[in-house]
Amino acid sequence: MKEQKSDKELVEEFLEGDEYSFNLIVHRYRERIYWHARRMTGDHFDADDVVQEVLIVLYKKLKDFRFESGLYTWIYRITATRSINLIKRKNLRRFLPISQDVRSLSDTNNDIVKDIENKEQLKRLDMVLQKLPVKQREVFILRNFDELSYEEIAEITGKSTGGLKANYFHALKKINELMTDENE
Repeated sequence: MKEQKSDKELVEEFLEGDEYSFNLIVHRYRERIYWHARRMTGDHFDADDVVQEVLIVLYKKLKDFRFESGLYTWIYRITATRSINLIKRKNLRRFLPISQDVRSLSDTNNDIVKDIENKEQLKRLDMVLQKLPVKQREVFILRNFDELSYEEIAEITGKSTGGLKANYFHALKKINELMTDENE
């Protein structure tokens, strides 16, 4: 059985002129880039645009990557930035359509998300999440859907873990309020 190459090996091979190594990097991360962009932008076509932008940035800037963080973290940072830029450009007021294959959510301090059982509830949560400020949405998405630690999120966003925890707390509080209001 053939051993899978590390990110560092693939990057080094790509920088030496092996285009196939870049294709392997794309294959490894394209779906994760797409789903993060999809959750951030709320639209399949916008997510596809973000994926294309991210892949172009990777292709052009991979020579500058120094492995001071994980490749995945760097790619996520680019994806988050490109997604937020797209949202700002379009001045979107909606956010995060949730696919049917949402992974189970972990590490929440509240039972809001755990109670989601069917498509109708997913749509309600989607509508509620659209009402959150961008910073709160981003932390909520990265924490719950991408299952990242606060330290990983801090590395991706360049924000302090304390600020991220505060944004997450406010997001949970607002989600709880909005979900309660909708149930009444």
